[in-house]
Amino acid sequence: MNIPQNLKYSEDHEWLRIEGEVAYVGISDYAQHELGDIVYVDVDTEGEEIAAGEVFGSIEAVKTVSDLLMPVSGKVLEINAALEDNAAAINSDPYGEGWIIKIELTNAAEADNLMDAAAYTKHLGL
Repeated sequence: MNIPQNLKYSEDHEWLRIEGEVAYVGISDYAQHELGDIVYVDVDTEGEEIAAGEVFGSIEAVKTVSDLLMPVSGKVLEINAALEDNAAAINSDPYGEGWIIKIELTNAAEADNLMDAAAYTKHLGL
């Protein structure tokens, strides 16, 4: 299980990578593994401000559909357009090419409520 040290993690298995005033959001390696083959990502919240814990889209795998939840509050700046043609990038590279949205942080302090890699590993029982 790949759990990069430089990211923050939510209990709902989203990850957050902060780069200055913006951040990237995706789902963890654990989440993509549990979902199975991902076939579609539905995010239509570009330009919207979304509070931490609210739904920003959904992800469809062969077996199920799951909501995507914001790990922190922010304004959705960009949706990873490459996922339209290749949602499976989330399976093969969840922390790189498989990022889902880029956000402008509205309250960077909320990231302190997320888990670091060690806490997330413990949360998963690994």
